[in-house]
Amino acid sequence: MEKIINEIMNLKIGDVLVNASLSKYTTYKVGGIAKVLVYPKNTEKLIELMQLLRKNQIKHFILGNGSNVLFSDNTYDGVIIKLDNFNEIEFNETTIKVGAGYSLIKLAMEAVKHDLAGLEFASGIPGTVGGAIFMNAGAYNSNMAHVVSSVDILTDELKVITLSNEEMKFAYRESILQHKKDYICLGATLKLEYGIREELELIMKDRKLQRKRTQPLEFPSAGSVFRNPTGMFAGKIIEDLNLKGYQVGGAKISEKHANFIINTGNATASDIKQIIDLVKTKVKEKYNIKLRVEQRLVNWDKKNEK
Repeated sequence: MEKIINEIMNLKIGDVLVNASLSKYTTYKVGGIAKVLVYPKNTEKLIELMQLLRKNQIKHFILGNGSNVLFSDNTYDGVIIKLDNFNEIEFNETTIKVGAGYSLIKLAMEAVKHDLAGLEFASGIPGTVGGAIFMNAGAYNSNMAHVVSSVDILTDELKVITLSNEEMKFAYRESILQHKKDYICLGATLKLEYGIREELELIMKDRKLQRKRTQPLEFPSAGSVFRNPTGMFAGKIIEDLNLKGYQVGGAKISEKHANFIINTGNATASDIKQIIDLVKTKVKEKYNIKLRVEQRLVNWDKKNEK
């Protein structure tokens, strides 16, 4: 890996961090060491990096704000790629062109400043635009599929293409990016509508207060752990099993919201994973429902990754 790190530096791909603790880059505040973490300067440098990694058969992972991911406690023996430099934004009437590394919360706030409606649902989602598109992130009966017009993609052939909303195959917490593992979101074009700024600000303020009341925002977490089964709420299912407050090590099912696992201060990734596995088992036994994990499990045994 040292040879690869030197090559990345020689190619001037961008900023490089060696032996970085993933706990600093995930909202759970857990995870092992990443051998190397790279911030490519632009698309050209990202392509150079991908060419180098493929040539040397080095694995990689694209990491946004780390708000929907659970890394294991093991060392990630590959390259973590952060697209923070892909943070350009351009407004043209009701259209926004924005980079994959741009903060989704910041984007929602900027939209309101431009009197644009449609992104209020995103004002409390602590991810990047790229991560939100990957997961088709949503809340309050809306999601990215409702606002995305097109997405710029770096393909597995390292070509830049643009996919339409329809071609993105958006569904509940789904997009084509989850099935085309080598596709990388570079940015997107969003189409919004004009709104009244004061009304939009009031909606966002009310929702912020609601999140404070109903979600354990005072603890590190990664938001909702499980996807809602059709017509049901995962949190209600878990609560009905009397699992609120269940704890393994420093990880605990929130007493405020049963679909949140929180880090009470010294949790390990394994603590969190044990709770996830227990909940899945209990729900299957009691209701014959197979809960799907919303968060991405990375650097675990292959059977556990998603």
